Amino acid sequence: MTEIRPFRIEISQADLDDLRDRLSRTRWTPEIPGQGWQRGVPVDYLRGLADYWANGFDWRAVEARLNELPQFLTEVDGQTLHFAHVRSTNPDAVPLLISHDWPGSFVLYLPVVEALREDFHLVLISTPGVGYSGPLTGPGWAAPKIAATFHEVMARLGYERYGVQGTGGGAATVVEMGRQAPDKVIGVHVNGHITFPSDDPADFADLTEAEQDRLRRLQEFRDDKMGFNVIQSTRPQTLAFGLHDSPVGQLAWIVEKYKEWTDPSAELPEDAVGRDLLLANVSLYWFTGTAGSSANLYWEMTHDPNAWTPKPKSQVPLGVALGVTDVTVRRFAEREAPVTHWTELPAGGNFLSAEEPKLFADDVRAFFQAI
Repeated sequence: MTEIRPFRIEISQADLDDLRDRLSRTRWTPEIPGQGWQRGVPVDYLRGLADYWANGFDWRAVEARLNELPQFLTEVDGQTLHFAHVRSTNPDAVPLLISHDWPGSFVLYLPVVEALREDFHLVLISTPGVGYSGPLTGPGWAAPKIAATFHEVMARLGYERYGVQGTGGGAATVVEMGRQAPDKVIGVHVNGHITFPSDDPADFADLTEAEQDRLRRLQEFRDDKMGFNVIQSTRPQTLAFGLHDSPVGQLAWIVEKYKEWTDPSAELPEDAVGRDLLLANVSLYWFTGTAGSSANLYWEMTHDPNAWTPKPKSQVPLGVALGVTDVTVRRFAEREAPVTHWTELPAGGNFLSAEEPKLFADDVRAFFQAI
């Protein structure tokens, strides 16, 4: 089935009422006093955020804003794919597919749509298993299959040559898109991209102070902040029962990442991305019931037998934007593709389009204008 059909988000009043009812009946866990965020999300903080979600947050306003974007569904290999397709009025506009990270969604690109549509035909695609591209209908959705599927969507839209942009896990997908189809992809732009050293001691020679700090933070992440990854990579279905049934569980699971992965100058997650945008993203996961489905993407990645096998270097130009939390080291990124654009930004974390929309849009535009 290659049909592309229009789509609108229409959450029923019954689903909204059910969310508020579940939030009002939360069974709050006790905690050890005085621990702050070091053991996870503090109870008092989450109580306040959940209360706002139930009694202050306006989902209908978010829904109306999202439905201003032309949205569509199509099916590839039995999996529904959702995307917003925002055409530019610029006759020289470049088609640009944007791939989000977990636990993000196409919602996090609302702050940059107007700035980017001046120069790009935007395809804000939802990763298989997330939001209205979910739930997953079968196994096998590691980066190579997702990349091939995204190429198919662009072909159905009539785009023969296009750029791609990705954040975090979405960055890994778009790098793979360039590797798979260099005749189609004109350039790959990434942020929040993770690169790893090899076993060669030369990898650690002559590193700058900034690069050493990035590797230190990468090691800290692996030592102290990988719990979510271990659970989702090994037992995503068991985790899904709690997240699918409890909106506060889903909220805590996501909001912790917005505390840890955003610019550390922001004291609270909503200081980095805004409370309403944060809850819009969480609400999308909740209403679509895709917490467990999205967790399964980590299982697929970990159990892909080719995940860590050496891959040929792509010849598609790579542009890298680094927020202050990023751990990318240029010499490692050069192994994946020729880095023709490298920007070390003064602010912003993993969710750059939501945290620093102007910095994000300006850097994407600069990279594609240069090539």
